[in-house]
Amino acid sequence: MKECIVLAVALTAVMLAGSARESRSGAFMPVDSLKTPADSVAYAFGASIARDLKRTGLESLNSEVLARAISDIFAGRESVIGEAEAHELIMRTLSAAREKMDARLKEAASSFMEANKTRPGIQETTSGLQYEVLREGTGPKPALSDTVTVHYKGQLPDGTVFDSSYERGEPVTFPLNRVIEGWQEGVQLMPAGSHYRLYIPYELGYGERGAGQNIPPYSPLIFEVELLSVQPAAETTEGETTTLR
Repeated sequence: MKECIVLAVALTAVMLAGSARESRSGAFMPVDSLKTPADSVAYAFGASIARDLKRTGLESLNSEVLARAISDIFAGRESVIGEAEAHELIMRTLSAAREKMDARLKEAASSFMEANKTRPGIQETTSGLQYEVLREGTGPKPALSDTVTVHYKGQLPDGTVFDSSYERGEPVTFPLNRVIEGWQEGVQLMPAGSHYRLYIPYELGYGERGAGQNIPPYSPLIFEVELLSVQPAAETTEGETTTLR
């Protein structure tokens, strides 16, 4: 029931956004048509939730029919579709939209990794991890149980940087077995002093769900990694904080 209410509110707010901008002729109204604080609140509410719905893969809604439904409810008229049927329709529609979006994202991820591995200097492991050597170090390679100190930059295939120790001005130290699989495998390939670029398929990264607002579902990840030092597990000082937060 809670899920049904949330979805119903979302659809209502989307329509409020649409009806605030469109005239009966279908032309978009200028922003200065929001003449009252209530108008602005309604538009902001609708725009925000419309963006959330688009993230589910929903591409369009019939604004005229939605306007009728909103008018009926606020006027106290009986709804043409009951709550149970409405819930089923909404869930089925969102599920289909999500499946379509997931298929598109998976295809884009696969296409990127397939094209990338044909580039000069790219090597690929049996897991699907790809990497290129920017500088080969001469130190020891870490084991999975070791603690490593690295400088790194993470970005998406479109070049968007989502994390960077360089920007923060200091390297990061953490147990290698506490990070995503692509890092675990890739960093173990690196002798200390190396600088590699890792291309991590979503299966070895953040998977079908992504991570927060910065890493989309099914996203390949590109990391530039400099392995500065390796501290074997047996040498970790008791009480030392090594977990990457």
